[in-house]
Amino acid sequence: AEKNLQAEISDWDFDRIHVLARELWNEALEKISVEGGTKDEKTIFYTALYHTLIDPRTFTDVDGNYPGGDGKIRQRSTFTKRTIFSGWDVFRSQFPLQTIINPEVVSDMINSLVTLAEESGNDYLERWEFLNAYSGCMIGNPAVSIITDAYAKGIRNFDIAKAYTYSRQTVEKFGNGEKGFSDGISTTLEHAYFEWCLSQLAHHLNKPEDEKLYAVRAQSYRNIFDPSVNWFRPKKGSGDWLPWPEKGRLTQNYGCVESNPYQQGWFVPHDLEGMANLMGGREKVIKDLISFFENVPEDMLWNDYYNHANEPVHHVPFLFNRLGAPWLTQRWTREICSRAYHNSVEGLVGNEDIGQMSAWYVLAASGLHPVCPGETRLEITSPVFSKITIRLDPRYAQGKTFTIEAQDNSVKNRYIQGATLNGKTWNKCYIDYADIIRGGTLTLQMGAGPNKEWGN
Repeated sequence: AEKNLQAEISDWDFDRIHVLARELWNEALEKISVEGGTKDEKTIFYTALYHTLIDPRTFTDVDGNYPGGDGKIRQRSTFTKRTIFSGWDVFRSQFPLQTIINPEVVSDMINSLVTLAEESGNDYLERWEFLNAYSGCMIGNPAVSIITDAYAKGIRNFDIAKAYTYSRQTVEKFGNGEKGFSDGISTTLEHAYFEWCLSQLAHHLNKPEDEKLYAVRAQSYRNIFDPSVNWFRPKKGSGDWLPWPEKGRLTQNYGCVESNPYQQGWFVPHDLEGMANLMGGREKVIKDLISFFENVPEDMLWNDYYNHANEPVHHVPFLFNRLGAPWLTQRWTREICSRAYHNSVEGLVGNEDIGQMSAWYVLAASGLHPVCPGETRLEITSPVFSKITIRLDPRYAQGKTFTIEAQDNSVKNRYIQGATLNGKTWNKCYIDYADIIRGGTLTLQMGAGPNKEWGN
């Protein structure tokens, strides 16, 4: 502690430290610049961006020492040891955002999780790491998602052999396995997705047997879909269905973690076509999703429908893009940005959750967001601002900046009429990560009514 103090504020000059802190934060916040929008919207945006830059934080002394996972003092090597990994929350938006603006932080966190697994002797990846220790909090295997997403995007400054070994052991320890389901809807659906992630990582690493094994297990979400109620339903250990409750899929915590089956049931990001077919086809699913959003209270506080106050639904507004109705993604992301985020003390409708709530806003307000981390596809939606410029990390990107311009953008003109990427017509409602880090400009022409031809 004395060494840290001496290195960081040896002169005890408050004014100098104040100026330096402002300079450091301004440099960090300059990773994204926005134009247009209101003063309140800019304040919300930069407050959100600030929140996303707090964690995962550095966990080393100035001499590089840190408390190891085995309780011994360890020395960092080629990366910055980091801590506070709220995995269940942050794999959805926070880490996908960091792959764009802070890829080195993503690499650091992966290295930190891998070394924790090694030092502790646990040999699996923690889902909610805290001060380089295991908490066991929440569910799923989010570290596997983050590793797969990073590797797919070319962020590979970590020991991939160890990362893969620990990912596999994690999925085997906490997964649907040969039985094909877990002890609830949330766990089964999330485990199926993480098994898909491992299959993708195996594909990248040319491990065909594992790729096939976990691709099959990724389909295990189907094992808890009950046609008699036309929705996902938890099973007993014996494989029999749990009794269907009186409130049906609106029943909070019925086989679900911090959600109900209606909210959790949309989490099949790796096989949306298969999910839609189970549910009766695209048209039926779109109709159900519209109802899901239209029943949300005006203030968007905790509710039984689209509950932006908690993470399980954060990908759902972007499902319309995948289902052939991108104008509805555009409508509802603008509604959420307006109704769920405010320039006030209680500006969020739910917990910040270590940057996740704010990362959702930063991405959506910029006109981008993933549905399925582990894929390199990002959905395009209606930006809040007329111009967003993202400064890219030259260690990972070929381009210097990626810019999104929304011409004639306003509260009324929230629908995309057409688009160009680097001057060429762009008719897709998504863009690849590679297109972003290559640098360039995505130009969106905005209008008052939906163009149902664009993006399909």
